[in-house]
Amino acid sequence: MRSLIKYLKRYTKECILGPLFKLLEATFELFVPLVVAAMIDTGIATGDKGFLLRQGILLVVLALIGLTCSITAQYFAAKAAVHFAGDLRHRLFAHIQRLPHSQQDRLGSDTLITRMTSDINQVQTGVNLTLRLLLRSPFIVFGAMVMACTIDLRSAGIFLGVIAALSVVVFGIMLWSIPRYKAVQQRLDQVLGATRENLSGVRVLRAFGRQWQETERFDQRNESLTSFGLFVGRITALMNPLTYVLVNLGLVVLLKTGAVEVDGGVLTQGQVVALVNYLSQILVELVKMANLIINITKSWACGNRIAQLLSTPEESVGTEQQTGEKSSDSVVFDHVSLTYADGGAPALKDISFHVVKNSVFGIIGGTGSGKSSVINLIPGFYHPTDGAVLIDGLSTKLWITDSLRQRIGLVPQKANLFRGTIAENLRWGDPEATEDQLWEALERAQAAEFVRQKELGLQTVVEQGGRNFSGGQRQRLTIARALVRRPEILILDDSASALDYATDAKLRKALRELEDTTVFIVSQRTSSIRFADQILVLEDGQAVGLGTHETLLKTCPVYREIHATQQEQEVGA
Repeated sequence: MRSLIKYLKRYTKECILGPLFKLLEATFELFVPLVVAAMIDTGIATGDKGFLLRQGILLVVLALIGLTCSITAQYFAAKAAVHFAGDLRHRLFAHIQRLPHSQQDRLGSDTLITRMTSDINQVQTGVNLTLRLLLRSPFIVFGAMVMACTIDLRSAGIFLGVIAALSVVVFGIMLWSIPRYKAVQQRLDQVLGATRENLSGVRVLRAFGRQWQETERFDQRNESLTSFGLFVGRITALMNPLTYVLVNLGLVVLLKTGAVEVDGGVLTQGQVVALVNYLSQILVELVKMANLIINITKSWACGNRIAQLLSTPEESVGTEQQTGEKSSDSVVFDHVSLTYADGGAPALKDISFHVVKNSVFGIIGGTGSGKSSVINLIPGFYHPTDGAVLIDGLSTKLWITDSLRQRIGLVPQKANLFRGTIAENLRWGDPEATEDQLWEALERAQAAEFVRQKELGLQTVVEQGGRNFSGGQRQRLTIARALVRRPEILILDDSASALDYATDAKLRKALRELEDTTVFIVSQRTSSIRFADQILVLEDGQAVGLGTHETLLKTCPVYREIHATQQEQEVGA
């Protein structure tokens, strides 16, 4: 949490002025019991109405000054807290964007969302309350005790006893609750994770009739969060009644002592009222402090979670780029093995192949065979556990990340489109692309026809996730987006699965006509890769075949079986 304080340095002025005006308000508030005591001992005792009127006006002036100081303090505190949270949210979002894929997999998107939203909101509230109350409450408690000492030193001992007892209660509960609130946030992560899974997979849930099972699973996680939150809340809720009990016991003792001293002529009635007011001020401020500490405890736990995420190492950006004579091979896998973090068994084992520039390289295999793992190694999303992946003769670990990825056009398995227009989505590949270049990419991706049929053409609105387009249309638009970049390496990760055979064939023909581009095609259809210059066959993370379509039919049983099965299905259809 301490590491987050640096984000408040830009708002040093607000962080000083906010507490300062609160202290001014508190100073004026400490004079109120003395004014009331004077009204009782002088104005009421002597019947001086003019004195009472003047003192009444003074109370109004003190209240107005206090209100002005309070509003000013709130303004500066809120300004500092909101801007601090905004800066922290920007920094956290940028950090998440630069996290390695392995770290994002390990953390999970549910906890990332929680820390970006709920945790930062809690920290913002904590900063606001801290700037307004952290100095004010102790100042009034200490000031009220000092003022009580100026009235009657013996009675001030009661104040000391009450404050000591309250400190034990407040800080004891605070130390107990800090780790528990962190556990509450972790349970919130689980609830958000279940919610996110259900919302993203709602069609699958309904298709398989799993609504009730998922509702039960959500209820279990929600119940865990609720019950533990109630448990922690009940313990922290003891703070208010305990503080009230202790202060009111002190008030009883003070009234009894004050009555005896008034009878003995040691104190006046106004002074006893002033002492009671000071004790009441202490009560109110300690209750505020108790609530403040609860909020600070929550904020501290959330801040630690944010700081922990910010301390996660970012993706290595590399230090070199290809210079001098380029390699004749576009991509080389040299005895590559890959094990994901906490993944157990290796996803890839001893994979080796060379891909010549401007060739087409196909990758095929069953589900879970490691096809996407191979593809994710090329842009450096993951780095091999053993061996090396070379792009133009240089290891992906050494490439400057931006320089490497500018050379690559990637079309993932899931077609991702973003809210905006078709043109805006295509220009993710190249922000400076002209309309002619956009249409050229659409033509190659076999998407130009349906885009022209749209009334607005390239300015057609794309809804979030591209849900106003069919699956095949989304895939073709994402292929066009990658082509707009004019990449040296184009990767199609099973990105034509929703296309019919005729459209798929036209797409393959257009891709073979690309100049100065090495194309990787990942597919489960042999028809999609049969014309590739080389085909890699994967099974259980291992290479079981490498060669042309004709060679593999003769030498690779796995490829032969896949091809035969698909041929039978096509004939049967």
